[in-house]
Amino acid sequence: MPQAVLHILVPLVIAALFKDWYEARKGKGTFPLHYVLIAGLAGLLPDIDIIVFWILYFFGFSLSEVHRTFTHTIFVPLLFFILYFPARKLRIRQIRKHKIKLNVIFLMISFGSFVHLVLDAILAGTIFPIYPILTFSIAFNFVNLLPNPLNTLFIPSLEAVLLFFWLAYLEWKHKVSDFI
Repeated sequence: MPQAVLHILVPLVIAALFKDWYEARKGKGTFPLHYVLIAGLAGLLPDIDIIVFWILYFFGFSLSEVHRTFTHTIFVPLLFFILYFPARKLRIRQIRKHKIKLNVIFLMISFGSFVHLVLDAILAGTIFPIYPILTFSIAFNFVNLLPNPLNTLFIPSLEAVLLFFWLAYLEWKHKVSDFI
């Protein structure tokens, strides 16, 4: 099962690459870095049910009864995607000095939580995308196709490789070492 690092890192990397692509076309500073951070943190949003489980455990609930149920549905990213549209019309165009817009925040949360669902379904595990309406499930479980012990090492290895290449990209593209 993908852990927190992968759930943050994948939407973070994708959003950072999108930021660079977008700013190459629209100009530097047109896509604040805060959006990248929000997308990455939103990658953890569906796992908020783990916090709920910590509470419900004392009332006799098991992890399987709580985790990957309501928060691992398409309704979570869809809710934030829907909120994007009315937020475009609000008078609050920018939030404080960071020049970030509420509607784009909703879009980044939608994106990050959607990536979480995709990672869970593709790599290891089952999601019920329209739970509780239907118990239709999606589970590719590519990690489980690998032989032992490769299947237990795959996610941590993927996290390490992705982090390494992302940091190398940041150094190459943005000269991060200049800030150290």
